[in-house]
Order: sequence, then structure tokens, then C-alpha cells
Amino acid sequence: MSEQRRIGYRWNLRQLMAQRNLWKTTELIPLLKARGINLSNAQVHRLVTVTPERIPARTFAALCDILECTPSDLFEPYVEMRAAATANAPRRPEDIGVKPGQPIARRIRVLPADHDG
Repeated sequence: MSEQRRIGYRWNLRQLMAQRNLWKTTELIPLLKARGINLSNAQVHRLVTVTPERIPARTFAALCDILECTPSDLFEPYVEMRAAATANAPRRPEDIGVKPGQPIARRIRVLPADHDG
């Protein structure tokens, strides 16, 4: 079985804007509108300052066109965590001292302690 991986991503929009001397989120609005993307000031601000969980493909394509970059420049995936798909646990009950047909847990009765004066 292969390893389990948690994938994260870096959203590099702000850095790419700065490389192209776009310092304010409001400077992005007319550039997006020219490509048919109509977002409010608040939406563009969130797009620039917060890593988005979802982004429409047309908006993503418009950003790549505006910034003259590739999708991998804007959106950079990376492995956050790796783990083995299964632990190195014993495969058979006998490997941990449990015999077939014998219960692991046994009922016990607790008796009060004798108090000899």
C-alpha cells in the first residue's frame, strides 16, 4: 500500500502582484473586468489576502493572463505531512500473546480488603 499524504498549497497571488508593481487590491479590479471577471472590492481583497479554498477556473485563468504567469506560479502544491498507509502492527494475535479461543479480557471480582483490627 502507498503512503498517505496531506497536500497543502501556497497561494502566491500577492507576491506575483508585487513583482509586477501591483500593490493595491483595487488595481486588480479593472484588469479583471477587462477579462470579463466582475468581482467586488471585498471579493478581490479576500482573493489577494486570504488563501482561497475554491476559485472559479475563469478567474484563475484571468489572473494568470494578468500576471503573465503559469498556474503553477500562482498555485504551488506541497506535501504537508506524510504517513505510512498502515502501522507496523502485529499481524497475528499470537504475536502479542493472545491465544486463539482465549478471551483477551477476563471478568474479575474485587473483594473488600480484610481489616484485622
